[in-house]
Amino acid sequence: MWRDAVLVAGKDLRIEARSRVTTNQVAPYALLVLLLFGIAFDQNRGLLAEAAPGLFWLAVLLCALLGVQRSFAIEGGDGARDGLRLSGLDPGGVFLGKAAAIAAELLGLEVLLGAGTVVLFGTRLHDPLLLVVCALAATAGLSAAGTVYGVMAAGLRVRETLLPLLLMPVVAPVLLGATEGWRSALGQSAGSGWRWSALLGCFAVLYLTIGVFAFGPLLEDG
Repeated sequence: MWRDAVLVAGKDLRIEARSRVTTNQVAPYALLVLLLFGIAFDQNRGLLAEAAPGLFWLAVLLCALLGVQRSFAIEGGDGARDGLRLSGLDPGGVFLGKAAAIAAELLGLEVLLGAGTVVLFGTRLHDPLLLVVCALAATAGLSAAGTVYGVMAAGLRVRETLLPLLLMPVVAPVLLGATEGWRSALGQSAGSGWRWSALLGCFAVLYLTIGVFAFGPLLEDG
């Protein structure tokens, strides 16, 4: 399973490196979203700084939707999805590989968005370890849940509009936990952000487990 996961993740990342969709399209889109948020709250800089964690993760969610759709769209033509079914690869490995590739792309975008948040919103870092742990756990949860629901919607004609409807209610706990965890990491909350990081970790483990066992049947149905 792990060998197949490495193969699938490498395939998706090589395709992305050649097409540069994330670099040339998704990254500018993400920065534009942050810029629009900054313009909307520009009259109240204090409120903008307080809202920065939530705005950051909302931008990450929008990028995750694009990343998941892209991950399955590249296999939509020329019978590539059928080839994936017939390849003999472990379905759990395929799931982990696609989720890992999406997570890697998201982490790169989060670094870019984090720099944009500091420049545009004027945030200050209080607990860097908590911030990194929350980011890793939230990214794993978003990638795992996105891969599960992405394969569910991949074979449908309305997949572009159905995927956000399926995914956004499910990842609401991730957005809540990541936002609250980052508020603590940025010194905006007196509560312990580690409890929110534990929630994010539980969500990631739950959807990784579901994906490993359910991806095969979902891929066949799609």
